[in-house]
Amino acid sequence: MRIVRHATRPALTALVALLPGAAWAEDRPALSAEAFEALTEGRIMDHFEAGGRYGAEEYLPGRRVIWQDAEGCMTGRWFEAGGLICFVYDGQEGSWCWTYHPDAEGLTARLDGDPAARPILLRPSALPLSCPQESPLS
Repeated sequence: MRIVRHATRPALTALVALLPGAAWAEDRPALSAEAFEALTEGRIMDHFEAGGRYGAEEYLPGRRVIWQDAEGCMTGRWFEAGGLICFVYDGQEGSWCWTYHPDAEGLTARLDGDPAARPILLRPSALPLSCPQESPLS
């Protein structure tokens, strides 16, 4: 089983700046599903860990997603559960749940249940995903 971690820059920056008390700190409450959706829907976000890009995710209407990394592409969806943003991917067991916080350049994510894990940084991507056109999400 592969582990999946988890779009225009001015628009995202403007949306994040409108959040109440945008101090960009993780000690602030995590984003709600509605706030996360407003910041991601229609965008592609590059995912970085320890300074390196390891994948990208496209956030589609209806809380659907397409994840792409070196192994290929996966379709899935996200939902809110207990204040966390959780992802399930077609053909994968279980879900991956995260807390998301706005930061100066995008979002910072932390995997639920692993406080020692490094934060994941999500940044707007300038490139489209290179997944097959015949996506089952169409």
